[in-house]
Amino acid sequence: MSTLKVDTYLTRGGASEIAIDKLKGVTAAGSMLVVGEGGTNTTNLQQGLAKHWVIFPPSATADDSFNNSGVTDNAAGDFTVTRTTNLGSANYSTQINGDTTNGSDAGLTSHFGDNRNLTSSVTRCVFLRSTDFAAYDADGMCATIHGDLA
Repeated sequence: MSTLKVDTYLTRGGASEIAIDKLKGVTAAGSMLVVGEGGTNTTNLQQGLAKHWVIFPPSATADDSFNNSGVTDNAAGDFTVTRTTNLGSANYSTQINGDTTNGSDAGLTSHFGDNRNLTSSVTRCVFLRSTDFAAYDADGMCATIHGDLA
């Protein structure tokens, strides 16, 4: 195998853009480090990417998503989002939130349900009004998952 070393890459037009279909690190896991904003620290590209996200209305039909195979409406304010590609384990970070435009229901709290019984394939999302903590279908809801893919 040959090694190509360059200080600067320029296209024929002088631009320094590179168009590629696939980028893979040299470690066994294909991990790639990227220099951070300050220029002195690095971050792992794979670790920093969201592995699953979905935006959905109370109809439980995704408006837009990534790695999402469906949304299930379990009951008022209680939804399950299912991934197309599972995570490597149930150890991941979940961010969920919802919004409401109804002035009398101005506050909304959200959490992942099932007493933290997370699985690699689904996440339960529960939405409650902050005024009385009643289950509530928000006008718009979303979930974002960060973790390792299987």
